[in-house]
Amino acid sequence: MGKNKLKKFAEMATYEHVFEADFDPLKGESFNKKGKWNQEFFKNDHPIVLELGCGKGEYTVGLAELFPEKNFIGIDIKGARMHRGATDAKNKGLKNVAFVRTRIEFITSFFAENEVDEVWLTFPDPQMKSVNKRLSSTRFLKAYKQFVKPNGLVHLKTDSNFLYTYTSEMVKENKLDVEVNESDLYGSDYVDEILSIQTHYESKWIKHGLSIKYLQFHLVDRETWIEPDIEIEFDEYHSAGRGVVKEKDAIINNPLSRKKGK
Repeated sequence: MGKNKLKKFAEMATYEHVFEADFDPLKGESFNKKGKWNQEFFKNDHPIVLELGCGKGEYTVGLAELFPEKNFIGIDIKGARMHRGATDAKNKGLKNVAFVRTRIEFITSFFAENEVDEVWLTFPDPQMKSVNKRLSSTRFLKAYKQFVKPNGLVHLKTDSNFLYTYTSEMVKENKLDVEVNESDLYGSDYVDEILSIQTHYESKWIKHGLSIKYLQFHLVDRETWIEPDIEIEFDEYHSAGRGVVKEKDAIINNPLSRKKGK
């Protein structure tokens, strides 16, 4: 590990608004603030909004500035990236911001039933070859439902046509209520102050002429969740460390089909 990363980790260890798992979720243990975020950390009863895979934390900090009447928590496993947002929040004196360093797979160990109002997925890796790793897959939606309030909102903002198409079909298949669906956000007439916040990578993609997509939908209770069984072309460009994928490649988004070798 480089000296710069070690310095960032050392700095964040002194930040009161940054948390790192000190328990083993694989053993069924939970974070000590689960169900107590408002009471013990934020010291208010304001709505809690999560940014999953927050990266540098631009949305977490930007939203916290726009909405002081809400609490925001950025979550990511990469602490060196998180350092920027955590430091910005500290320097700006934001009291409605926290950051948690953990894997999204362990998210239910950090939040209790009905503790969260909204979830943001800002430019997650589309995980084109693994449906179970997509943050908008039914696997993760079932996890989010364990702590998101009834009819809570999920926001997806992405440059990936693959992930946008997959999520749109997943929402349709499961009959989730959609509030906003824009395949070319900045080329549309839809105006929203929230969406004016741009991440580091988003700004770069826009300069390269890539369209930004945005989905906002409600998360509801379902006994069963259905994965869309459709063919989607892979994205064909470098993005957030992703390699180039050729147009001839495609994927059947039905995990059962892949197990059968289809």
